[in-house]
Formats: sequence, C-alpha cells, structure tokens
Amino acid sequence: MKTTFEVTGNAKLSGSITPQGAKNEALQILCAVLLTPEPITVHAVPDILDVRKLIELLQSFGVLVEKLAPNSYRFEAKDINLDYLSESSFKKQGSALRGSVMIIGALLGRFGKACLPQPGGDKIGRRRLDTHFRGLEKLGAKFTYHADTQFYQIEAQELTGTHILLDEPSVTGTANVLMAAVLAKGKTTLYNAACEPYLQQLCRMLNRMGANIRGVGSNLLEIEGVEYLGGTTHTMLPDMIEVGSFIGMAALTASELTIKNAGVPHLGMIVDVFKKLGIQTQIQGDDIFVPAQPHYQIETFIDNSVMTIYDAPWPNFTPDLISIALVVATQAKGTVLIHQKMFESRLFFVDKLIDMGAQIILCDPHRATVIGLDRRHALRGIQMTSPDIRAGVALLMAALSAEGKSIIRNAEQIDRGYERIDARLNALGANIKRIEED
Repeated sequence: MKTTFEVTGNAKLSGSITPQGAKNEALQILCAVLLTPEPITVHAVPDILDVRKLIELLQSFGVLVEKLAPNSYRFEAKDINLDYLSESSFKKQGSALRGSVMIIGALLGRFGKACLPQPGGDKIGRRRLDTHFRGLEKLGAKFTYHADTQFYQIEAQELTGTHILLDEPSVTGTANVLMAAVLAKGKTTLYNAACEPYLQQLCRMLNRMGANIRGVGSNLLEIEGVEYLGGTTHTMLPDMIEVGSFIGMAALTASELTIKNAGVPHLGMIVDVFKKLGIQTQIQGDDIFVPAQPHYQIETFIDNSVMTIYDAPWPNFTPDLISIALVVATQAKGTVLIHQKMFESRLFFVDKLIDMGAQIILCDPHRATVIGLDRRHALRGIQMTSPDIRAGVALLMAALSAEGKSIIRNAEQIDRGYERIDARLNALGANIKRIEED
C-alpha cells in the first residue's frame, strides 16, 4: 500500500498532544520477549508500521501474542519454531525492518543459534553490523556471512562471559550483546556500551526478569550470567523523537503547543539544543509548553562564531532529530551549521527544502549550512517524496508551514515511526489528507 499526504500549509496548531511510546525502545523490548518462555506484558507499545512488522515476525516464530488494549500486549515465547529461520518467508520478513537485527542476541542467548537476512530500514547511509557480531564472537559464538544469500548466521555451543570493548557505542549492538550475555556463563564486562534511556529500560526489564546487570546508565555494564529468565511487565518511555518533533513543529508554525507526559528526565540535550535555535520552552512538571513565537533567533558561540548543531552518543543530541533541527532553522533568524556525523545520506533531503525556498548550502554529505529566513519569506508547497522516517517528518513540518499545498509521496515511511501522525496533527488544527493507493 502506497501512502501520500496532501498537506495544506499555513497551519496554526493549538492544544496538547501526548507522545507515543518510544519506537526505538519497543524494537529492543519486543525482541527480548524471546529470552523467556514465560509471559511478558508490555504497555505503551506504539502502533506504528515497524512495530507491527516485528510483532508479525515474532508470531511467525511461534510467539503467542495477545492484544490486551490498543497499546498493550502479552507475549509468550514458550514454543519457538527455530526451523522458521530456514524458511523463505523469514528472509522476506526479517529483511523488512532494521529492528529485526536484535532477535539475534535473544535467540543466541536462549537457543545457541540465530540467523538473519540483510536487514532493511531507512536509506540514510552505511549501517554496519560489525559491532554486533564481533561482540557476540567474544562471548564464544561462531559467525558466518553467506554472501550468495546475504544471510548472517551465528551459533555457539556455549556462551562464556568475558571483557568486551565495543568499537562504537551502538545502541542496537549493545542491546544484542547484552541479551546474549545475560544467559552466558560467568561475568561479562561491556565497555563503551550505549547508555540511551531505551537501553537503560531494557536493562531494567532484564533485571526484573532475573538478570544481574550492574552499571545501568553508564557506558560500563557488568553482567553476571544466569541460567533462566522469567516473565515481567514493562511500560515504554515516551518517544523522545516525537517530543523533539513536536517542539520543532510548534516553532516552525508559530504555534502554541503543550506536549503532555513528555518524559522530561529522559530527554538529555534535546530541549537545550532547541534553545540554541532560539525556541522557548517551559517545563511544567512532566509537560513541555511551547509558546507561539513570531520570531526565534539562533544563538552564536561566546566568540560570536556561527552555531553548530551536531549529533553524538547519549546524552548528547540524538541523530534522529538532526533533520528536525535543520528544517526548524530555515525560518529562524541567523545562521547555523548542521553537522550529521553518523550517517552520510541523511542530509540528502535538503534539495526538497531548497525547492521550497529555504536557503541551505549542502557543504558535503555530513554538513549543511542553513541561513534562516526569519519568516521574511514563507516556504512554498511542492511535490516531494519522503526518503526516510525522520526526513519525512521534517518535510511534513515544512509543508505545514508553507504557502499552498504540498504533496508528500512515500509517506508510509513516516508511518514506520509515527503513530497516526496525520490524525493527531489534524486534531490540533493541521490539514493533512491521507491518500492510500495499491
């Protein structure tokens, strides 16, 4: 099914919106249900395309899935069909989303073997899996890549704890190694581990299941292996990427917006970075109030040099919000250098913003200079195609602020990460028409 958004611009949003459960956390947590035969109940599961695909993949393995409420599920992985790993339908399902890569650690930890086709996901640049497999190899697993079928295969007679220094603080890589290590024999120290809130959530869930993980929230995890994990109940954090998107959306459209239950303690540098772009926010308990701002001015460094916004591992600014920060800067007063360090294709959507009237210089695949228009000229509606989840929402934000109508094709990319985004924004005053085609 192909989805197109028809967006009427000059939107003025008002009211309050509650972020969905965290997409990136959900993909980790749902893979972790494979670690135990006992039931696991999960709340605040976002109803988005990537999560639905992962749930379907788990069901194909034999996981019993019961929907308890619109965003609550019970999973029971007591009878897992490992033969499914060799079926052709597994290649199709497993390659359909990036998050499927985290079934490897769970299957290896519990059953001693796993395989995976080349995973899909956003086309934002090279996303290597070396960190995952090198970490699992250090636990005693044997890794094989079959180039003819593009399948990754890994197995182990026994996993044994050891010291592992990850070559990068990969979130999914840390999650994969962690899920295998909790059932390994002996002690594992995992250094240079990712420490994002969603990884912390996974650690806390595993500890409730009976794992023994220390150092949660730091980049050094100490894991004493256990023989068995049990069931538990888990609730997702609010999605920080949605929170950042809504802050940027309010600023770009000069709208007043309240973001309810935003998970403020888990936002890291997000609010501070938007402040550098001149966006005012007020923290009210766990809510964020964004006042309507006719103008917002980009800060400079102390020596009056041009501000740089860049992504870096937690608790710094998440790469998933770089596209959002860039589009917000197009209507600010001042100039900013946007530096996307991690993915070399993530800024390639800026040609569409330039077609809309934005003043952007793409310096190289990783850097773009944005000269803010300070609302002297509105962006204009155009026809465009969403290349990935985050760029898609950035283009949707631009379309909401633009003069005239915009057509955004391939909007199913947006559905992969944002739950019913058109309906939720329409309730705030947006005018987004969804067009579905076979």
